[in-house]
Amino acid sequence: MSAQPRERIVRLDDVREAPLHVVLVEPQIPPNTGNVARLCAATGCALHLVEPLGFRIGDRELKRAGLDYWNRIRVVVHPSLDAFTGAAAGMTRWYLSAHALRPYADAPFARGDMLVFGKETRGLPPELLAREPERALRIPMRSDSVRSLNLSTAAGIVCYAALARLGFPGLC
Repeated sequence: MSAQPRERIVRLDDVREAPLHVVLVEPQIPPNTGNVARLCAATGCALHLVEPLGFRIGDRELKRAGLDYWNRIRVVVHPSLDAFTGAAAGMTRWYLSAHALRPYADAPFARGDMLVFGKETRGLPPELLAREPERALRIPMRSDSVRSLNLSTAAGIVCYAALARLGFPGLC
């Protein structure tokens, strides 16, 4: 993590005022995470990365995808999924999964909610979804077309839908 400025890596308490929290569980592809970082810079949302990561935060591809916006976000790094769920115990978490039944548009998003996305190759662990099935959301798509959407595309769709529900706080 030495390539990431230390002041960008913060504790959960330091970003509680964010309108939303975008959480990537074990992301593997640097450009996807970089694109989500850019999304967070544009919206004021906090970015959470749950380890293990499939890259170092300083990877060239990650920086290139996030362009020069890394200095405009604060990142919370959680050492494991268990550590994340423990730290975020009092916060509302929405789990995005191609296997969920409820469309994301039906969720009553609120300020401070966490939008949790799984790793690109496997999504979120089934046991996590089974613990809180009422919090599992999907992005509707044609059943005969693709298995899932790109991680950064999915994050953008749901993040902006939730921000619209909140009245686009802090955005012009």
